Amino acid sequence: MNALQCIYTSVQLDIFQALADPTRRRIVEALRDGEQQVNDVVEKAGIHQSGVSRHLRILSEAGFVSMRPDGQRRLYALKPEPFRELDQWLSEYRGLWEARLDRFDAALKKKQMPRRRKE
Repeated sequence: MNALQCIYTSVQLDIFQALADPTRRRIVEALRDGEQQVNDVVEKAGIHQSGVSRHLRILSEAGFVSMRPDGQRRLYALKPEPFRELDQWLSEYRGLWEARLDRFDAALKKKQMPRRRKE
C-alpha cells in the first residue's frame, strides 16, 4: 500500500468512525432539513444539549458539519463533501452488491417457476 492509499484509507476510516455512533447519525438526520440551532437538534435528536454539542464537535472535526455564527446564535448545517466521498467509495462496491442481488433474483425466479407449472 502506497502512502496515498494509506492516507485515503485513514480518511475513510475517520468518516466511518464519525458515523458509527447512533447518536451522531440521529444528529445528521436532524440536520437534513437545513441549518439549525443546537436546541432544535436537541429536540429532534432527543439528547441532552451537552451531548449534542459534543457530538456536533466530533462531526465538525470529521468534516460533516459546519457552524455559522448569527449574532448570539450558532447555526449548524451538514456539509455535502463527506457524503459525496462516501457515495464515491460505496459506488466501487455497488456493482458487487447489484450483481449479487441480480443472482439472488434469478435464483428466486427459477425456484418459483416449477410452482407455477403445478398450479
